[in-house]
Amino acid sequence: MGDWLRRQGSAGAEALERVSQELAAGCLKEEPEEITLDVDATEIEAEKQEAAWTYNHVKGYMPMLGYVNGLCVGFEFREGNASPGAGILAFAQKCEAALPKGKRIYFRSDSAAYQAEVINYYSQPGRSFTITADLDQAVKREIDNLPEAAWQPYRTREGFATDREIAETVHTMNDTEQAFRLIVLRWPNPQPSLFESDRYCYHAVATNRKEAPSQVIWKHNQRGEGENWHKELKVGFGMEQMPCGEFAANAMYFSIGVLAYNLAQWLKQRVLPATDRTATVATLRWKLYRLAAKLVRHARGWVLRVKADLEKWRLLESAWLACAGLGG
Repeated sequence: MGDWLRRQGSAGAEALERVSQELAAGCLKEEPEEITLDVDATEIEAEKQEAAWTYNHVKGYMPMLGYVNGLCVGFEFREGNASPGAGILAFAQKCEAALPKGKRIYFRSDSAAYQAEVINYYSQPGRSFTITADLDQAVKREIDNLPEAAWQPYRTREGFATDREIAETVHTMNDTEQAFRLIVLRWPNPQPSLFESDRYCYHAVATNRKEAPSQVIWKHNQRGEGENWHKELKVGFGMEQMPCGEFAANAMYFSIGVLAYNLAQWLKQRVLPATDRTATVATLRWKLYRLAAKLVRHARGWVLRVKADLEKWRLLESAWLACAGLGG
């Protein structure tokens, strides 16, 4: 397998990425008018001789992935020392190529995307963004200038009170073409110092969306679902370990994992019942993939005998019927 992966290399990985994008595009035709694009990097630890050190001081790789509703619409297998913010706009534009035309794009990311060129691009008509802001000197100065009356109690989406307060201001960067909203959360610092500025901890989100500040934070916090998608890809599909010592071979292996992941997502969204759309691949293996069966000849025909209980049989039967409907 290692020899085959090395022969395919980067060219094979790029070809499989196009296949994954075409598969994802077929699943996104029924998406609503606004499509949420989540872009994030994830760390894969690997004790390989050629692997580079990540910012977490471990050797490995740092692939960049773009998701829409759990589907991977783009990926780049990167060295461990690659900055998550490097080339992030070009990567996001590549992900957009797999999305249906004529939809509004909502871009969501962590502080790796807190760059003027990203904000300028997603400030264009038909696009919006929420990006975790760097707490640099300029942002801290804007926060310090907020009057005390600007801070309001922050509640969760469910209406529960928290120890946090929320406020809003307007901010700009040296190279941004227009100002944008800066929505800030603060909460008491559990380890305050003698300095007044350390009384609170802060979290800021840059955005051009029009919703109320709390709604913007709720929407931005949903990007945490991306960690579950990373976990499903790495743990569920065995991408937490790379098999080869060569970067290009591992890139090919990772692209196979992404394709398998997208096939499972396609299966859940287009074939399986709604009750199984949030199932992990481990659950699908138990309920569907690992069913024992035997193909036998009977009465001048072929019969597939499946060893399964009634629940699993009904799931398999519904999947067959759904596949037949897609083929029609």
